[in-house]
Amino acid sequence: MSEQHSEQSPEQAAPARRRPATEAPNPQPPVLQRVRLRYTKRGRMRFTSHRDVGRALERAVRRAAIPVAYSHGFNPHPRISYAGASPTGAASEAEYMEIGLNRRCDPGAVRAALDAALPAGIDVTAAVEAMGGSLADHLEASDWEVTLPGVEEGAVHDAAAAFQAVDAVEVSRMTKKGLRTFDCRAAVVRIWVVAGQSPTGGPSCAILRVVLRHGTPSVRPDDVLAGLDQVGGLRPTVPPLLNRTAQGPLDPQAGTVGDPFSLDRDMPDAIQADDIDRGRTAAASD
Repeated sequence: MSEQHSEQSPEQAAPARRRPATEAPNPQPPVLQRVRLRYTKRGRMRFTSHRDVGRALERAVRRAAIPVAYSHGFNPHPRISYAGASPTGAASEAEYMEIGLNRRCDPGAVRAALDAALPAGIDVTAAVEAMGGSLADHLEASDWEVTLPGVEEGAVHDAAAAFQAVDAVEVSRMTKKGLRTFDCRAAVVRIWVVAGQSPTGGPSCAILRVVLRHGTPSVRPDDVLAGLDQVGGLRPTVPPLLNRTAQGPLDPQAGTVGDPFSLDRDMPDAIQADDIDRGRTAAASD
């Protein structure tokens, strides 16, 4: 019997060329700088979901020609992250994001360019170069202002006193995982009442101020209002207006919320340069 030999083309005979294990598909320029920004959510923008606000911010980054870095892979995404987003329906003076850049820029110039490209109601109010650590770790608590049209200051004061007099107040809220019951009292660091002007120009009304510690589950101002109804019988007939005035590190003794950018601003130049170099090295190895 004669042996039959199959012939192979050079392409078939040659072993398949593989990408080195350390090489990511569609590699992108590394992150050389991270800029943290504070922005607002005012007016009608308070009814915009966090997802839609994120889309508006990413479109503005492209319009402003900010040199944002992208992730590796077949479907690159801009290296933009968000922390401590406020719930839909609430206004905020203290929303935070971080942008990874593929070249170094002046944070003030990034702030101005992004602010000019955003719609009314979203204003970028501060920017700082990130000097290490996680932005989310600096956001420990929020200071909320809850305007209660048509509610007298005395009624809110009595309900707040009853709320503070108990150790726990369990409330229920519908979440993505279904109805959840939790203690809203433990998250309240400080609660007080001031007199304010009705947003419609009517008679004066009560404004509830509350400092909430961040945690899991996240306690929101509407949860505190449900607790005030439960223990103090406070039930506004007009929907309250929620506004976050600050978000950042918590001083538990004073019950105040600080500036999350203070550590980035106060870090010595020598330490800043060292962190930047290590961040560049780590980004290049991603």
